[in-house]
Amino acid sequence: MKILQVASEAVPFCKTGGLADVVGALSQRLGMDGHDVCLFLPRYRCIEDGLLAGGMARPVEVPLAGEKATVSLRYAQWKAVSVYLVDHPESFDRDGLYGAGGKDYPDNARRFMLFSRAVLEGVKALGFRPEVIHLHDWQAALVAPYLKRLYRGEPALAGASTVLTIHNLAYQGVFPPEVFSWTGFPASDFKPELMEYYGNFGFLKAGLTSADVVTTVSPTYAREIQTAERGFGLEGILTGRSDTLFGVLNGVDHDLWNPQTDHHLPKRYSAGTFIPGKAACKAELQRRCGLQVEPGVPLVGIVSRLDRQKGLDLAAAALKGRLGRCQVAILGVGDAELAGLLTRFAGAHPGEVFFTAEFDEPLAHLIYSGADVFLMPSRFEPCGLGQIIAMRYGAVPVASRTGGLADTVFEVEAAVPGSSQVRSPNGFLAAPEDSEDLGKAIDRALDAFAEPESWHARVLAGMESDYSWDRSAAIYLDLYQRSRRLEPSRHAP
Repeated sequence: MKILQVASEAVPFCKTGGLADVVGALSQRLGMDGHDVCLFLPRYRCIEDGLLAGGMARPVEVPLAGEKATVSLRYAQWKAVSVYLVDHPESFDRDGLYGAGGKDYPDNARRFMLFSRAVLEGVKALGFRPEVIHLHDWQAALVAPYLKRLYRGEPALAGASTVLTIHNLAYQGVFPPEVFSWTGFPASDFKPELMEYYGNFGFLKAGLTSADVVTTVSPTYAREIQTAERGFGLEGILTGRSDTLFGVLNGVDHDLWNPQTDHHLPKRYSAGTFIPGKAACKAELQRRCGLQVEPGVPLVGIVSRLDRQKGLDLAAAALKGRLGRCQVAILGVGDAELAGLLTRFAGAHPGEVFFTAEFDEPLAHLIYSGADVFLMPSRFEPCGLGQIIAMRYGAVPVASRTGGLADTVFEVEAAVPGSSQVRSPNGFLAAPEDSEDLGKAIDRALDAFAEPESWHARVLAGMESDYSWDRSAAIYLDLYQRSRRLEPSRHAP
């Protein structure tokens, strides 16, 4: 297939979170499978010139707010994927991708409106004829209504279907109503059933009402966002689209996250050699974090963005009364208030709790490999990659029973839906937003650690699970084909 991927970030070019990992890995997996994949990204300041070596630049005019802006398409061949970066210094040559100093850029609506139209104008200029256009999150969502209203008659885009993936519904791209006038859409489109979001203009809502197929990043999250509790005001739209709304669990990059080849580890290991391998990594992690080197004391690891969603305040409350039974190593970057809370927590328990708010990629790998228990106490979690990576490295997750965590972490043996297979226990689950229940789940994990035979069975169940992009990419390909079989006007406003 000819597949156009559109996103605001993707590894190895630019990254603020898991979105970049997903877009980069999925695009590459599809390209390696022989599909013609073209990826569009903004050209941010942080993108290294070396990634664009030898790439051409093509000027393209983009209509915006009744005027025309000139952007340059910068080309890079990244393994099996053709990458085009929308270069418009006024919009994207900045320190951060979406903001600076903890605040969003005030012109984000204009920046990503320009990006969305530049994608479609760029496809026209390049002559690439996509069969499906896969859009990721609110920053790319306007491509779907632009295609349906303003570009459907373009030969390069004729017959293209759209798939929109929600990576986190909490971020929707909602802007003041006057922003709508810049889009070029008729005033009649600014209404609740299309693009108006409680009096404002919603980028994601506009995409949801126009895309042929909508996906999100786990089956449980797909159900949760159709409820008032998790729908963030869009549950009505999503429920109305339930026949074309699908949850596809994210995969992980098995080349990047592989304890057999990871050069950050002091000793590499496989499922067959994890006992001595993890022992060496644990000892190095304890030394690195200033913890007592004690192989028999369970070590709880956390690698997380510091955000209220991630529930790290709940983790600190639950762990506080259990420090006599375990050690804790935390790596997190983000919210200053949470960083302060965790700094005080570690300061009050020297030798038992370590915390750093500095991004440290080698340390993240060491925590995954050296931890016995990996904690993910999220209040909600669309998919989560941390628990999947942790299991691949033999760390047993303790997680909230929500979203993708509930789809990947199993405390008891259970039948696989629609199959004769049985899921083996690979972790422990707690109720979301409940530090007391989280503490009980941690207790169960610490008790289990004291029984090596059953503990090792949980470790192996996680290490041998298949959460690769091979499986997820195959599901996306099926959805791409399904989007093309829908009647063109099926979900057109």
